[in-house]
Amino acid sequence: MDQLPLYRRLAAHYREAIEAGTLVQGDRFPSVRSLMSRHEVSLSTALQLCRQLESDGWLEARPRSGNFVRQPRRLAARPLAEPVPGQALDPAQYVGIHARVSEFIARGRQSPVKVNFSSARSAPSLYPGEALKNAATRALRRDPELLVRPAPNHGNANFRSLLAKRAMANGMLLAPEDILVTQGCIEALNLALRAITQPGDIVAVESPTFYGLLQVLETLGLRALEIPTSPLSGISIEALELAIQSGEPIKAMVVVPHLQNPLGSIMPDSHKARLVDFCSTHAIPLIEDDTYSALTNDDAPLKALKAWDRDGNVIHCASLHKILAPGLRLGWMNAGRWQSRVEMLKYAQSRYNEELAQLAATDFMASSAYDRHLRRLRTCLKAQRARTAEAIASYFPAGTRLTDPAGGLALWVELPDGLSSRALFDAALAEGIFIAPGLMFSNSNRFDGFIRLNCGAPYTPAIDSALQRLGELCRQPSANR
Repeated sequence: MDQLPLYRRLAAHYREAIEAGTLVQGDRFPSVRSLMSRHEVSLSTALQLCRQLESDGWLEARPRSGNFVRQPRRLAARPLAEPVPGQALDPAQYVGIHARVSEFIARGRQSPVKVNFSSARSAPSLYPGEALKNAATRALRRDPELLVRPAPNHGNANFRSLLAKRAMANGMLLAPEDILVTQGCIEALNLALRAITQPGDIVAVESPTFYGLLQVLETLGLRALEIPTSPLSGISIEALELAIQSGEPIKAMVVVPHLQNPLGSIMPDSHKARLVDFCSTHAIPLIEDDTYSALTNDDAPLKALKAWDRDGNVIHCASLHKILAPGLRLGWMNAGRWQSRVEMLKYAQSRYNEELAQLAATDFMASSAYDRHLRRLRTCLKAQRARTAEAIASYFPAGTRLTDPAGGLALWVELPDGLSSRALFDAALAEGIFIAPGLMFSNSNRFDGFIRLNCGAPYTPAIDSALQRLGELCRQPSANR
């Protein structure tokens, strides 16, 4: 950031003030003379600052009146196309994702990364670290033996009770004893799949899907049947019906109904009801990954798939990893008719979670501060996604498409025809820019023309420059397949 011209650093400062609401639309912007005095800069620098904000759409110059704050005209890339339902992949194409994912991750860790777009989490500054530290301290003061005695079976009772109460807003009626605390959502998914499948079984997944799920399937010896998924409404039920009609013995299904990773789609309620009914009718256990639903743009809670479950066929898996604190590694699940088996598998696999993190989370989540944190987090992520989308529309070549999700941490970007995410990954990493290539999100090469970009960090000139450089790299011959 310090390498940028002074006027651009100042422009970024004022843009952040406008986005934060310190300066609002219609406010008079400081005069050139005031800028010179306030920042001890030259007339040239002050004029360049105003021109930069005006060209970016944040200022409006009014004759004989000065500059006024405005909301910018949103640049927009084209939206993603809808999938073709008949494109479900043959599970025989399963070749294993773990080696490919490991390669990309290892290379990123071994390289001097300046800007990291590869993850799907917020910056530490957006999480309530100080409040959680204080909550943990209070817990230890109240119970000095907390760290030296065994953790309670299935999780802390107060934490499970709090989770059950909050789940009511998502249409779920769960007793606290029906909730099992896990090491994040990834352990919950592992337990669910182990409870209902055997090695060699076929599991239907969204396409594209989170690469961590593909790694879990490979680790358990399961085969992924990738089902076309809409960037608007989620997994294609029509494609599922075609897969069933073709005789595929689907033993389980895993979906992310809210802010699907990487597409960002949100299933309409009618779609959720159809999916739950379809799986129940065909005796296909349905595993729901509900990691992101609290990150939608508004406060209205979304109904979980579990809300339509009438026969225990839905296994609900959730996490606080993305919304509260990654370091706590707290997740939870309700396994429906498989609850007893999952509890046994949890005991055999990892025993029970330590209690301190649960007590700290309970203390914070039981207060109004938790909902204030979520509102702030949603607001920040919305602004960061918008600025990233504008930068992509400005800097990337014509023909670029991207999602416009109603929440979440990332954007799914389709590169212009002929460009390769692997080639772009290589070129970007050589310059210290770490991206997630589309090849990580499928067992096939179908998504080599896509990348996922994280928007969880506050937008800075360094991020803007990195996006501009990515756009330039897309125009170089080396980015072609």
